[in-house]
Amino acid sequence: MLRRFAALPAWARYSAAAALGILVLSFVQALEPGGLERLTSENASGAMLRWSVPILLAGLGGLFAERAGVVNIGLEGMMVLGTWAGAYGYLHGGPWMAVLVGLLGGAVGGLLHAIATVTFKVDHIVSGVAINILAPGLVRFLSQYAFAGASGGSITQSPVIHGLPLVTVPFLAGGDLFGWKTPDILGSITGWNIFFLSDITAFMRGFAVNVSIFTLLTLAMVPAAAWLIWKTRFGLRLRIAGEHPVAGESLGVNIYWQKYKGTVISGALAGLGGAFIAMELTGFYREGQVQGRGFIGLAALIFGNWRPGGVLIAAFLFGYPFGTALRDLDGRSTHALLLLIVVGLAAIAVVSFRRAKRVDAILAGGMAAGFLVWYLLTETAPDWLPNALPFATVLIVLVFASQRLRMPVADGRIYVRGEEL
Repeated sequence: MLRRFAALPAWARYSAAAALGILVLSFVQALEPGGLERLTSENASGAMLRWSVPILLAGLGGLFAERAGVVNIGLEGMMVLGTWAGAYGYLHGGPWMAVLVGLLGGAVGGLLHAIATVTFKVDHIVSGVAINILAPGLVRFLSQYAFAGASGGSITQSPVIHGLPLVTVPFLAGGDLFGWKTPDILGSITGWNIFFLSDITAFMRGFAVNVSIFTLLTLAMVPAAAWLIWKTRFGLRLRIAGEHPVAGESLGVNIYWQKYKGTVISGALAGLGGAFIAMELTGFYREGQVQGRGFIGLAALIFGNWRPGGVLIAAFLFGYPFGTALRDLDGRSTHALLLLIVVGLAAIAVVSFRRAKRVDAILAGGMAAGFLVWYLLTETAPDWLPNALPFATVLIVLVFASQRLRMPVADGRIYVRGEEL
């Protein structure tokens, strides 16, 4: 069965996986004592979409750098630069200027990382950590001159800013079409209250109601990145810099230039993610608002096996707990996540057993039993659980599916022109 599933087209596999995920959510919320209708609601999917965008942009940024052979631990600092630059750009030119300046702010961080790692051969981890330390101090210094004297601003916060316009999809969610209020197909089916079917339409409606143009542009970057990396000459040269730079050099490819391009693009995308946080999630720049999303983007990159589609799926999976916890005033939605973890680990145990991986099956089964006991003995879950889930998920993937992960061969290695790695 797994082989037949793998033979399906990519769109069919992703659609089937999404439907299966919603089915699991439907059962979990039905099993929650007293009933729970939040896990598949329009609010849950809409919040997931918003919270996954900065993770997706950071993950795509890491993808371009690591495909060129540069490990970009500095994504966090580049996002910090993007948050400040986005707010500064908005105050001096509006939302589109904020997008452009946020992109440039992150690109400056990427350029700094490229100069350190490619030109001066600094260890990639050391350079990335240095950028993560430098960026918060730099933007605090700049805020003293840019925001401290403005109305509503201070050394740690900008005045209020706004995001790009919101759109609602016609027909699917009742959006306007040339002034005509179109039918709301997904909303009508959701109102039927049919198990699973209404859950699917409610979840889908969150992707169609009041969606920011910024979000739509970000989602469009996923197929664009896949095409650019896998179908173009630019992508071929970028990938050879991360796979076998010596071979690329023998064919006349300027490996240093490819690494520079990949790292600067990486910083630019991370900066866009920071601008999204300031514009769309909070409505202002504030010190410390990135909150580790650069590192979560790196986790999404590993989970997604260094591919754009995989990074998108990881961003959705990691953004879902944040979106769920955002409206979880009584802790029940977060508590239901424990049961989702049980289902996921049980599935890993069954697959491992079928593949004769007995140790993996026992380990996954034992972990599933532990989380089940936790779920049964508590009524709420700690508020730190959504923040820990992305990193815990990556650890689980590394433990049970490390054989399927394939990072670029020369990723993170110091390259010197004319020398073998």
